[in-house]
Amino acid sequence: MRKLKVTAVSYLNTKPLLYGLLQSPIAQQIELKLEIPSICAKRLKEGDAGLGLVPVAVIPELDTPHLISDYCIGTVGAVRTVAIFSDCPMEEIRELYLDHHSRTSVELAKLLLRDYWKASPELIPASDGYISTLGGKRAGLVIGDRTIGLDSRFPYVYDLGEAWFQHTGLPFVFAAWVSNQPLGPEFVEAFNRAMQQGIAHIPELMYLLPSPHSNFDLEEYFTRYISYELDGEKRKALTRFLEAVSPQKVPASLAF
Repeated sequence: MRKLKVTAVSYLNTKPLLYGLLQSPIAQQIELKLEIPSICAKRLKEGDAGLGLVPVAVIPELDTPHLISDYCIGTVGAVRTVAIFSDCPMEEIRELYLDHHSRTSVELAKLLLRDYWKASPELIPASDGYISTLGGKRAGLVIGDRTIGLDSRFPYVYDLGEAWFQHTGLPFVFAAWVSNQPLGPEFVEAFNRAMQQGIAHIPELMYLLPSPHSNFDLEEYFTRYISYELDGEKRKALTRFLEAVSPQKVPASLAF
């Protein structure tokens, strides 16, 4: 049987979902590769993968996107690992480097700068090593595992999940399981069951995953800052975000 190519984000916050997936019978039906978010989006967009846990900003660029799972990488309020780090208050930032790992976070930052913070620093696409150059009036949007420990280095930390919640009253979806074509109901049911089991085994995962930083509580991160269920409020938030950043491109075929 030909295996389904699956691409997924390689960050810490995906580990419960991936653990459930790899412990389930579904693992025998897929060929999984882990990448940074932007590469996951590229692989799905180019057809190199048939299913991906991808940044949601790529959805409007797909011809026939389908949300195939009731689980995602989301947050209700602060997310902790998607933030703008700065030496100065938001209104004093002159240059803002934008993390190249995920366009969803970049688009969210732009939206919040315009509509919530009412700030207009010069936006600069970042490349590897940019975090070490931050300081003074130069701030940076940083996402994922590289944010861990930065809150002790910078006096101002603007959490994008928290800012979105303050702005809209809604949760946020950073990444979702998206396919380019419908997948069978039996597969989807088994897939959702695998996701559920992975989340249920978060306490056991604590024995397998070392804490990335002495001041970082991994279990608290998985259970308080990351919200995995793609419920009605998150679907509403996803629609609002996509309509805000790509009003002409949200596909009618998107299956909610």
